Amino acid sequence: MTTTKPNHIGRKIARIRELRGMKQETLAEQLGISQQSISHIEQSENLEDAKLEEVAKVLGVTKEAIENFSEEAVINYFNTFNDKVSSSNFGHQNTCNFNPLDKVVELFEENKKLYERLLQAENDKVAYLEKLFENK
Repeated sequence: MTTTKPNHIGRKIARIRELRGMKQETLAEQLGISQQSISHIEQSENLEDAKLEEVAKVLGVTKEAIENFSEEAVINYFNTFNDKVSSSNFGHQNTCNFNPLDKVVELFEENKKLYERLLQAENDKVAYLEKLFENK
């Protein structure tokens, strides 16, 4: 069994990035660096403060959140959140600042618009090809 150092900044960055559903390529693009540089950062035990601030900003967290991040804290947070959901005074303890259903609807609408644009592009191609064949 391999023991991991609890203060490995690179692993914390990687885990937060993963929890945010972000790929290394996306983080790299937003920081203006290569994906290989992100890989190197995530393998580094330490990171200079200025770079850590930049990464934190792109990940939507504070530098301190990265430094103090722990898998146990995340698990405890979600367990606590689930306990709060099932408690009778849910409204007073809810820390969620958005409606998940609204997010699903928003994503559906974005995907619908994308699908409609793709469908229109395909229809335009078919019309163009039909026009080419008519001219022959």
